[in-house]
Amino acid sequence: MKVTVFGGTGFVGSYLVDALLNGGHEPVLLVRPGSGHKVEQSDRCTLVEGDIAGPDAVKAAVAGADAVIYNIGILREFPAKGITFDALHFDGARRAMDAAEAAGVRRFLLMSANGVKADGTAYQRSKYMAEQYLATTGLDWTVFRPSVLFGDPRGRLEFATQLLRDIVRSPLPAPLFFNGLLPLDAGGFRMSPVHVEDVAAVFVKALDMPQATGRIFQLCGPAALAWKDILQIIAHVAGTTKLALPAPVLPIRVLAMLLDQFAFFPITRDQLTMLMEGNTCEEQDAFGLFGRVPAPFDQAGLAYLRVDVQPF
Repeated sequence: MKVTVFGGTGFVGSYLVDALLNGGHEPVLLVRPGSGHKVEQSDRCTLVEGDIAGPDAVKAAVAGADAVIYNIGILREFPAKGITFDALHFDGARRAMDAAEAAGVRRFLLMSANGVKADGTAYQRSKYMAEQYLATTGLDWTVFRPSVLFGDPRGRLEFATQLLRDIVRSPLPAPLFFNGLLPLDAGGFRMSPVHVEDVAAVFVKALDMPQATGRIFQLCGPAALAWKDILQIIAHVAGTTKLALPAPVLPIRVLAMLLDQFAFFPITRDQLTMLMEGNTCEEQDAFGLFGRVPAPFDQAGLAYLRVDVQPF
């Protein structure tokens, strides 16, 4: 298939491109001017220069495509620079959906996120709105909601690498966040990290699977791990140990309220809220439909942490 990918230059996008090429598909990527060097195996892809905010560029990218993957996503917004969740997660996705439908493209895959909801954080709401809009189109759609993604970052931002850099290697004790006044179950909230290669493989398999059409899939790794255990696993793989202490979330939330508009501050209020909610799946057999067993969050899967982690 000729598959247009929006968001093909980032962490997940690089793996999507690999998986598409390995599956014999022809990736077409919309890339911002001057960003072509970020594309993995760019000599085997078709690059269309432009921006997701430009309707003409979006139309050019989907022209003649058999399928579209929308994978544009950000973890924090900077409204003063025009970088917002609504602009990229919803407006951009809607523009791509409309262009795909107008061009006669049938298949559309949307990268969403586990835990999205109408009354959630701005991040969660914007992704949820994109899902809702997609369901109103005439496209043959599939939505994927992965938990936190891990895997070799290839020089990009990635979950485990960021935790290693910002928490495990920090001189300060690792924070085991808890709500309230007493450290009951500090650091006990759970996540189910899922390997980026597993997610990319499922996307590509879904392209020509009619039974995946019109469905939303949660994608989680095989284990629901407590935050405190995730930090210790990362430390162990990196060949070190890490002291961890209970940390009340309220003062950190107040600090984030004052500073999360600045890029140097490591976490926003919304990110803290989503972290404390946990990130596990109710649906455990999604990978089974696609004939894949997800990799565990363990020493083998995290081997890339053994090399020096450089600043992003």
